[in-house]
Amino acid sequence: MINKKISIVLFVLFFLVSGYVSYTYFTNASGNLLQVDNKTPTKAVDPDELEPKTQECPINGQMMTKKQHDAWVTRRPMGVAIENSKDARPQSGLTSADVVYEAVAEGGITRFLAIYYCKDAPFIGPVRSARVHFMKELREYGSYPLYAHVGGANCDQETGSSCANGAKADSLGLIRKLGWDGYNDLNQFGVPFPYFWRDYERLSNVATEHTVYTSAAKLWDYAKTKRKLTNVDEDGVSWDKTFTSWKFQDDAQSSDRGVVAKIELGFWNSFASEMGVIWNYNSQTNQYLRMSGGAPHMDKNNGKQIAAKNVIIVFAKESPANDGYEGGHILYQLTGTGDALIFQNGRAIKGSWSKKDEETRTQFYDEKDKEVSIVRGQVFVEILPVGNKVTY
Repeated sequence: MINKKISIVLFVLFFLVSGYVSYTYFTNASGNLLQVDNKTPTKAVDPDELEPKTQECPINGQMMTKKQHDAWVTRRPMGVAIENSKDARPQSGLTSADVVYEAVAEGGITRFLAIYYCKDAPFIGPVRSARVHFMKELREYGSYPLYAHVGGANCDQETGSSCANGAKADSLGLIRKLGWDGYNDLNQFGVPFPYFWRDYERLSNVATEHTVYTSAAKLWDYAKTKRKLTNVDEDGVSWDKTFTSWKFQDDAQSSDRGVVAKIELGFWNSFASEMGVIWNYNSQTNQYLRMSGGAPHMDKNNGKQIAAKNVIIVFAKESPANDGYEGGHILYQLTGTGDALIFQNGRAIKGSWSKKDEETRTQFYDEKDKEVSIVRGQVFVEILPVGNKVTY
C-alpha cells in the first residue's frame, strides 16, 4: 500500500513538473512566436581574425576570409526589414549587413532594409513589415533574393479600403504578383519558430511589436532545407546571373582623405529630433560613425557604433499612398534618375543615381557622369525626399 501511494505521489509530481515545462516552452507569446533566451546559439560563421582576408565580397567589395567566402557561395542574398522607432533601439545586426537602406516607412518613422550575404548576424531585429520601396531596392540582388519581414502594407480586398488609391503600396500583393510567396519570401506568418522568435528581454519594457528577432544563419538554413533555395535555383542557375556588382576601390591613403567631418540629414521635419541622423567622419579609420536621435547608434549584438565606409544620399520623389492607413504609407520613385550625394574617403561627391528598372542595379555617378567606385566596406543608402537639406 505504501509503495502504491509513493508511486501515485511521484506520478503526480512528474505530471505537474512536465506540464509546467511544456507550458513554459510552448506557450504562444504572440503572433505564433515563442519567446527564447537571447543567448540562443546559431550557426553563424565566426571567422578567425588571424586568417588573411583574400576574398572580395561581391555586394560591397569588402575583403574577407576564405571561411566566410566558403559560406556565402552556398547561399543567396537576403534582405531583412528592421524597424527604427525609438523603442526598437539599439537594433541587432545592422553592423553585419553588407548594405543598409533607410527610408520613411510611414508617419515620419524610418525603417531599414539590411542586405546580408557575405556576413552572418546571430541576432537581427526587431523585424517589421514589408514595404514596396524596399522591395524595389531588394530586387537588384539577383534572381529571387530572400526577403524576411513580419507581414506588410497591403490592400484589404474584403473591406475595399485602400485598394483604389493605395494599391501601389500593397507590398503583400506585390510579393504574390512576383511569385515570391511561399518561395523566396520569408514572411514570419509563414515561417515558424525557431526561425523567428519573440524576445521580451533583449529590449526591456517595449510593446510586443518590437520583439520579433531572427538570425541570418537560421533563415539561410530554412531557405535551404525547407525551400531548396541555395546559391542556385532548381535549374542550376546561379542567383547572380542577373546581378551587376558595383565597382570597388581601396581606402584612400591618409594624405588623400578629405576634411568633410560631419554629415547632417533628416527625413520629415516633424520627426527631426527622433529621426535626425548625423554621420561623423573618422579620418584614421576612414569610416562614418552614425548618430541617431542625438545619440550614438549602437548595435546590441556587439556594442559597436554603426560605421559605414560609404554614405550615399538618394533624393527621390516621395508621395503618399492615400490608402486610408492610419499614419500613411509612403511611396518613392526609385527608378529613373535623380540627384545624389556620395560621401567616402572624407569627401563629398555631388552626383546622380540611375536605376533603369526594378531589377537593375542602382548606379552612382559624379558630376562628369563617371561611375563612382564604392570604397570596400559597408554602404549605407539614405533615401530622402527631393528638396530635403543635407549639411556637411
